[in-house]
Amino acid sequence: MFKLNNFIRICVAIVLVMAIIYLGSLVDFLFKPILSLITIITIPLMLSAFFYYLLRPLVNMMERKKINRSLAILLIYLVFGIVLVGFILGVWPSLRSQLLNLVNNAPSLFASLNNQLQELERSEFLSNFFPKDVSPSTQVTNFLTQGFSFLTNYVTGLFSVISDITVIMFIFPIILFYMLKESGDFGRAIVRITPKRFHEEMAKVIAEIDRSLSNFIVGRVLINLALGVLMYFGFLIIGLPYALLLTVIAFIMNFIPFIGAILSSIPIVIIGLIESPSVAIWSLIVILVAQQIQDNLIAPYIFGKQLAIHPITTIVLVMVGGDLAGILGVLLIIPIYMIIKIIVVRVYEIFFKRSWENI
Repeated sequence: MFKLNNFIRICVAIVLVMAIIYLGSLVDFLFKPILSLITIITIPLMLSAFFYYLLRPLVNMMERKKINRSLAILLIYLVFGIVLVGFILGVWPSLRSQLLNLVNNAPSLFASLNNQLQELERSEFLSNFFPKDVSPSTQVTNFLTQGFSFLTNYVTGLFSVISDITVIMFIFPIILFYMLKESGDFGRAIVRITPKRFHEEMAKVIAEIDRSLSNFIVGRVLINLALGVLMYFGFLIIGLPYALLLTVIAFIMNFIPFIGAILSSIPIVIIGLIESPSVAIWSLIVILVAQQIQDNLIAPYIFGKQLAIHPITTIVLVMVGGDLAGILGVLLIIPIYMIIKIIVVRVYEIFFKRSWENI
């Protein structure tokens, strides 16, 4: 009877929650200003959280050196400003030159790609792998068309999200400053609003979430930097054109779980194929070797087993995140999954583990 009463109460609670959601949907005009505000601050909050976990160890170290926390943050901002100026003066001209060169030479590059594909199509070795009525060049062209359409849609969606770049660049440093200055206050505030008997458990949950997000973000940046360095030197060795530009694209795309590595490899192999089939093969070898070093040597050393997520789980999460919220969903789905997993495990241990195991 006791179990039946608990089941009935849970069912009633679920029905009430669904009723509240339904009634809320009938007066959605009341929530549009809130949704608009959330849309505006989403990108600044993402950037602030990202740089918060990157810079917090440095701020904490400077505070231990008896430097005022606010002054430490301002000094870091100053250093970042100097680094940004150095990037604009030193790296950006080369990067911009390669980008403009790639855009201006796009017609001739596609013509060269078509010629290379036709040469491969006439190859007896390659013809053995395709039926006679199948044209590899046609298949690749169709694939590239679909790929460019996919990338165009995502880039368009991304630009629509960050269209108000002025607002973002104004809000982001302010939010980041207060997050770094008041580090830990948000977690303590969450603990205080929970019932006293759960303060200790809630503090553990907040600490575990904080540690997991910190390890994930800092680890991802370090891994992507290592991958970028390996790929860049590999591309220089094999003589791949636009090596710096392609490495920067790969570095950024690899922040997208699983599919980022695949998407970033496509333009690299295409540029290599335009140069020659051998360069395409070597560029693919460089990518595979760099990713194997990343996955088997660097990632286990940085992450350990704390953030081990099964590849199938990652694929499913990325697909769900992309379907729900596009590029933002893809970027946020893994951290959200980690947070939910920690909360669910802790709730199970507190409320259900003992009673369920004694059944």
